Amino acid sequence: MQNGLNRIDGRIVMVGAGIGGLAAARALALLGAKVTVLEQAPAITEVGAGIQLGPNGTAVMRALGLDQALRDTGTPIGRALVLRNRHGARLARFPMSGLKRPDDYLFVHRADLIKVLEQGARAAGVTIDLGQRITGVRTGTPSDPMAVVETDGKEITAPLVIGADGLHSVTARTLGDRGQPFFTGQVAWRATVPKDPSPTAEVELYMAPGRHLVTYPLRGGTLRNIVAVEERSTWTEESWSRQDDPANLRAAFAQMGDRVQHLLARVETAHIWGLFRHPVAERWHGTGVALMGDAVHPTLPFLAQGACMALEDAWVLAACLAGNSDQNLALAGYQLRRHDRCRRIVDAATRNAWAYHLSGPLALGAHTGMRVLGTLAPQKPIRSFAWLYDHDVTNA
Repeated sequence: MQNGLNRIDGRIVMVGAGIGGLAAARALALLGAKVTVLEQAPAITEVGAGIQLGPNGTAVMRALGLDQALRDTGTPIGRALVLRNRHGARLARFPMSGLKRPDDYLFVHRADLIKVLEQGARAAGVTIDLGQRITGVRTGTPSDPMAVVETDGKEITAPLVIGADGLHSVTARTLGDRGQPFFTGQVAWRATVPKDPSPTAEVELYMAPGRHLVTYPLRGGTLRNIVAVEERSTWTEESWSRQDDPANLRAAFAQMGDRVQHLLARVETAHIWGLFRHPVAERWHGTGVALMGDAVHPTLPFLAQGACMALEDAWVLAACLAGNSDQNLALAGYQLRRHDRCRRIVDAATRNAWAYHLSGPLALGAHTGMRVLGTLAPQKPIRSFAWLYDHDVTNA
């Protein structure tokens, strides 16, 4: 961990063994805390899916001492964003070389990232208790600041409980209403297929009226990740684990070109979920309780920042706790450092969606503009996100 941070004494209970929870657990344990992670699943597993890990997320993995372990899984380095029309014709290629650390833009299999973080947490001395169904969390009081985690069989008390328990966070309920999400009018499928005949270390984004598809390689090109988004008028369920018949995915994108058809023809398992916009919470902590990751700032997938935001949260939370012996002030500092940045990211992800689904004259104009930009200033679009990708919370 970073020089200049104080040692953290005492016990911390982490609720949730996802990306943010495991990263924070390792960070806190490396600073001396006795960390226990409670996870309701009987085993730490992830369904097969990919994520794009920008340099701002990779910076945290490096600071945690886990960057090389992740790269050793066969994680490719993302070289460019390639925009294509519905027929597959290339509109523009925007290279990642415009970033300060272009070799830190990675295509990661989620299961590989989870495994590296789990091994890193255990190596740092973190205790991971599986099969722990959390039924409630209670904040402490000024006179008794110990927080309480309620499980099916017992109550666990700790000076600090961190809720890294995701979108449907039990921990977040103790801090009050987080606002109502709303359906964005879009659903998304995710899938992986075996090695592509012509793998390329680039993000390919195919755009068509009312839908788009993103694909990139994983595990050194042995897999290809697919995320496909379609506009819909209604949807009721917000779930990451619901399976769908791959035939429905193929039907939704039947009007796209041969390249997309060849990819989707090889999909054997697909998951589908509705895309909901959530407000970033205004309250991130209480007496003895703090929130992080999707428990406090769920985001749409149109900027590929969910994992990076959780990793940033993990580092900043640990650094704030190590930098201030007053826990309440440390947690206030954590929210202060994270709230506005997370809201900016969530807002930017929301804005990204509309441009991919244009039709008619609007699509023609937008695609022409993309071609011109890709020819005259190909690094400009990536550079416009320097505020996002070049930011390094480990050096803040």
